[in-house]
Amino acid sequence: MLQCIRASSWQRYSLRHVGNTFPGHRRLNSTLETPDVDVALSTGRVIRISSGKYARFADGCSVVSVGDTAVMVTAVAKPKPSGGNNSFLPLVVDYRQKAAAAGRIPTNFLRRELGPSEKEILAARLVDRSIRPMFPAEYRSDTQLVCNMLAIDSSNLPDVQAINAASAALALSDIPWNGPIGAVRVGLVDNEIIINPTRKELQLSSLDLVVTAAKQNLVVMLEGRGNVVNENELRMAIKKGTKEAQLIINGIEKLQKSFGKPKRTLDPLPQAAEEIEAAVRTMAEMRLREIFRDFAHDKLSRDQAVTNSRTDTIDKVWSSYPNVDPALITDCFNRFSKTVFREMIFEENRRCDGRQLDDLRKISCGVNLHKPLHGSALFQRGQTQVFATVALDSHESALKLDPITSLDMGVKSKNFFLHYEFPPYATGETGKIGPVGRREIGHGALAEKGLVPIIPHEHPFTIRLTAEVLESNGSSSMATVCAGSMALMDAGIPVQEAAAGVAIGLVTKYENNDTKHLQDYRILTDLLGIEDYMGDMDMKVAGTRRGMTAIQADIKVPGIPLKVVMESLQKAMEARFRILDIMDETIASARTLKKDCWPVTDQLQIEPHQRSKLVGPGGINIRRLYLETGVQLNQEDEHTFRIFAPSEAAMHEAKEYLESLMKVEKIPDLEFGAIYTAKIVELKDTGVMVTLYPSMPPALLHNSQLDQRKIAHPSALGLEVGSEIQVKYFGRDPVSGFMRLSRKVLQGPATGMIRNLDRSASSSSSNGTSDTSEGKS
Repeated sequence: MLQCIRASSWQRYSLRHVGNTFPGHRRLNSTLETPDVDVALSTGRVIRISSGKYARFADGCSVVSVGDTAVMVTAVAKPKPSGGNNSFLPLVVDYRQKAAAAGRIPTNFLRRELGPSEKEILAARLVDRSIRPMFPAEYRSDTQLVCNMLAIDSSNLPDVQAINAASAALALSDIPWNGPIGAVRVGLVDNEIIINPTRKELQLSSLDLVVTAAKQNLVVMLEGRGNVVNENELRMAIKKGTKEAQLIINGIEKLQKSFGKPKRTLDPLPQAAEEIEAAVRTMAEMRLREIFRDFAHDKLSRDQAVTNSRTDTIDKVWSSYPNVDPALITDCFNRFSKTVFREMIFEENRRCDGRQLDDLRKISCGVNLHKPLHGSALFQRGQTQVFATVALDSHESALKLDPITSLDMGVKSKNFFLHYEFPPYATGETGKIGPVGRREIGHGALAEKGLVPIIPHEHPFTIRLTAEVLESNGSSSMATVCAGSMALMDAGIPVQEAAAGVAIGLVTKYENNDTKHLQDYRILTDLLGIEDYMGDMDMKVAGTRRGMTAIQADIKVPGIPLKVVMESLQKAMEARFRILDIMDETIASARTLKKDCWPVTDQLQIEPHQRSKLVGPGGINIRRLYLETGVQLNQEDEHTFRIFAPSEAAMHEAKEYLESLMKVEKIPDLEFGAIYTAKIVELKDTGVMVTLYPSMPPALLHNSQLDQRKIAHPSALGLEVGSEIQVKYFGRDPVSGFMRLSRKVLQGPATGMIRNLDRSASSSSSNGTSDTSEGKS
């Protein structure tokens, strides 16, 4: 049995390495060849791109270093497409933040990296959306890119460099790819554009924009947030970022010419014969045009009509050509359907729902939908519907970030965060309800970026905004921005101004993969789901009347000219203003009339020596307060406690509890150096606990201050609980606040006055009178 296992293992090893000798595949070098190139940006910062040292079993590998931050990306693809008729590119991008790269140890129970965090998922999507448009249309092999953090310093961010490393890895590999591309992060500090800002510069920047571009200044991907950035500044940043990306592209091309592997030969995808395509065209064209021209259709009825047409066409064509694979007929119909849809937009300048190119869908809004909610809003745009709710809680409910994400983002916790949900019923489907996927995380992060700039910096509550997509027919993330903005105002959050978002689409005509010189194009405002699927771009822009707060552009062609990008931004701004006008009719500013369900905060001022009485043994009083009233009590400093109550009624109840807890009779004024009669209330090994007046908390009179002689226990002096002794008062300790008392000093000649505090008199002093000078000696 052991021999069989060894033989099979050797066979697998042999097959794997014999397979590496197919034509066009370079054998591994026996020496550590490390070709590299330095790219100097206009700001003087240098990006080093190297290859050939690490992971040489991968089809392509590259390391990009900026400062002391180094990112390695490997690219591996199967030699041939997997079985089946794949109609999409099976591309997977994994991005992992390594704690070891920052000299840290993970803080979870296992002390090792677990599943991907939200930050890792967003970075992986950033890389995916940058490289995907550059793959040939006929490429269908399973491909995986792994972004590995080798080292992370405290200044340079790794996510953008992962895009450049992925570009270099694919360019140097034998994987068919129409790159390279380059990516830079653009900041804006004091109206000055900064390329690849450091973490410290980014904290001061009003813009955080990632620009990915291909050769000839073609924009491939945009992703960013802005602190209400003017559109003109945004245009300048995109132009500058595209120009700087050309320097990175030139460096990768230089490396590719010297050390790149020959690209694999692509096998053409199986296609139906010309007579099959002609038959599909003849049978489906008129029917498809009628469907796309019938403006009475909604999403479901249009999809059903196209499905019926597809089924009928396939059945009839297959009956005439029974030897043809039905999958080829299906693929032929889908391609032809997309062609007809796009041609009708060019021919008629009208869309499938009857709108002109710049028209918005019908919009309706509502707020204050349910009484128990702190804030709520419903935003309906066409057949996209989002229900948003706001929950306010204490600062202790803030979202805590893991150490590596905190190092990357520069913050340890978030006082405002948005959770986006996209259940399957939103598109009329069934599915499993469970943890949010990568798509939901990406859309939620984009909507959160669009709303963060309007949130006040100093706010007494943690704000959680939830957005549930109830219906979806395109641009649900931008509908979330609109619904979220109104829900925040309904919750009384003093937002600076309302924010709204819209999606802009694009349909183009070009030949020979040359998108630099477009033959024609149409820009579509307020994108439908089918227009996103059939079109070439989905650009989402959120902002206020003063400027942009978030942008994300997914481009499906190998880049678009800057001219088209600028026109799309102009269309987005015009549409945003119209949407804000409609939203203002529902709610134009933050609600000022308080709701009964709103939480409230207050402060409690105490003396340091009262803290133990307030908190109680082991914090029992604070826990009891929370369990009985739902009110949280948290210490801010030695004098101040912050009170958070879920409602006004709970705050009143909590204050009554705290007043009864802290209620004390008025403290008599004790005179420094005076002698008082103290009552023993407890014997301890270290001394006796005494009180000078009835409402006083017991104070310790230490054994060292009981007698001139050294004693081990108070009982040696015959002291008992309830007996009275004379003590001298020396004020309070300036650090602890405890009383300083002594009996020992009175055993010599009397040198001070004796103050006897009558207990009945002192109890009456709590009702407004005070007498601390009864009796003298």
